[in-house]
Amino acid sequence: MRFRSAFLLIAVSAIALSPAGAQRRPPTPEQRIDRLEHQVRQVQKQVFPKGQPADTAGFSDDPAATQDSVNSLNSRLDAVERQLADILRQSEENGNRVAQMEAEVARLRADQDRRLRALETGPATDDTATGGQDSAAATEEAAPPPTRPKIEKAEAKPAALTPAIGADPAEAAYDEGFQLWNSGKYDAAIKSLQAFTKKYPDHRRTSWAYNLVGRAMLDKGQPRAAAEALLANYRSNPKGERAPDSLFYLGQALVKLGQAAQACKAYGELQDVYGATMRAQLQQQLPAARAAAKCG
Repeated sequence: MRFRSAFLLIAVSAIALSPAGAQRRPPTPEQRIDRLEHQVRQVQKQVFPKGQPADTAGFSDDPAATQDSVNSLNSRLDAVERQLADILRQSEENGNRVAQMEAEVARLRADQDRRLRALETGPATDDTATGGQDSAAATEEAAPPPTRPKIEKAEAKPAALTPAIGADPAEAAYDEGFQLWNSGKYDAAIKSLQAFTKKYPDHRRTSWAYNLVGRAMLDKGQPRAAAEALLANYRSNPKGERAPDSLFYLGQALVKLGQAAQACKAYGELQDVYGATMRAQLQQQLPAARAAAKCG
């Protein structure tokens, strides 16, 4: 009986201790992994309440980028490439159009310059029709530079023009100013010629009048005012009939102002711009004028 009682006690103890022993056993790897996955899911729910991102280390079988998104990106890239190709094509077409327009403008300018030079160098056709109205112009062309002492008064003075029936009143107005200049009445000549330019701003004699105003200022001993007037006439109308004369007498005025270097630049520009198209008297006077200014 004593032996049986001891055996029963041991058996009861073993039964009582078996659950505790089972609880103390270490968890298997699968259990640990399940527990970690559960914890990670709980953390992701707290960090990403709206759902985990595509690149999260979750356990979802969905890829980070679906095939639909890849196709959408490809189509957008194709559209951008087509638009870029269209822009490049339009840019090349516009460049070709601009080049053609520039060539046409250059051709028109060259043609216009050729026609203007032909008109400037060609013989005047209205001398006979005006009944000798260019006699004052011929006298002005024959007048030497203003460096000589009052030679104009010693020259033969043409008679004043009397406008005939049908004559151009602008020609008579210009001749009036010229006769005053030729008589040495420079202030009256300047006033008369300035009135002419205001009344007939588009007449062919306007370039002549502005040039003669500068020469009158130069003759009366005002080289600075003369230089300003002559330079303005050349710059405002370089195609005018007396633009080369204004450039020549600008050099004369600059010499009187003690600016020989600037005078040489004016003479050089006269030669470069007009060359053989300038009238013969200027071509004859230019070498002496350059020598007086000591141009190289």
